[in-house]
Amino acid sequence: MNEYVLKTNHLSKKYQNKMALNKVNLSIKKGSIYGFIGQNGAGKSTLIRIITGLAYPTSGSFELFGESNESGLTEARKRVGTIIEGPALYPHLSASENLEAHRLLKGIPGKECIEKTLNLVGLQDTGKKKAKNFSLGMKQRLGLAIALLGDPEFLILDEPINGLDPMGVVEIRELLKKLNQEYGITILISSHILSELHLLATHYGIIHEGELLEELSTSELNEKCKHFLYIKVDNPNKAATVIEGILSSRNYEVLPDGSIRLFDYVDQAREVSKALTGEGLIIEEFMLMGEDLEAYFTTRIGGVNRG
Repeated sequence: MNEYVLKTNHLSKKYQNKMALNKVNLSIKKGSIYGFIGQNGAGKSTLIRIITGLAYPTSGSFELFGESNESGLTEARKRVGTIIEGPALYPHLSASENLEAHRLLKGIPGKECIEKTLNLVGLQDTGKKKAKNFSLGMKQRLGLAIALLGDPEFLILDEPINGLDPMGVVEIRELLKKLNQEYGITILISSHILSELHLLATHYGIIHEGELLEELSTSELNEKCKHFLYIKVDNPNKAATVIEGILSSRNYEVLPDGSIRLFDYVDQAREVSKALTGEGLIIEEFMLMGEDLEAYFTTRIGGVNRG
């Protein structure tokens, strides 16, 4: 069985003189929630449009459920549900009528899927209320219901929480978690709202100006963002001896500028300070540091800007 739902191989897209995607190698494992992160114009939507058949790459290739030729991709796309650039709703139809219209468009047999899908997204009690009168959160859930028709194995969602109020964001987040954990649906979610993505995603891809800068799991990201005591003293070598001897820690690093990152004792800063000064060391700088997830992404993207 193929471990990956989606893999791209040096995928590139050029519009006139601009590289919207530049040799992107991206991998999405089956069962994951993949947070696709980048600023507006970074290339997120371009990649999604190529995967869903709305655009063609200039060069490179991709595999969807292990299929890479045109006929295979056409079949593989039947296993994918999408929301791109907002849900496609009929404003004068009810939720069930919207689903019926899309069921017929997709050629899905039987009407029983409509009630099941409305229950799944929490819209079973909307009755004859027209979609134009739905809240933004309800419209997003109806869009998700349309994407879920046909029981897709892979959901591709382009900025699904844009414009939602805090309650709407929570509703969509919990629904996506349920779809992933209870129904085993793999999800690619493109967003620039980083604080929300870290509550949802299991894996991340960071894209900037068409280039995929990094892919990492949540555990890898947490490791990179962990907190530490930043220590600068007059004698780094002696400080290292104190850390290993008196504090019994090897979980530290000495940087080229002589500063020290101590990953133990982050909640016992006074004990560390006391041990260092007790051995005659002069402390020049001493503080708790560490990036949160949003700061890490900003650093990665900002680093490119400075280069």
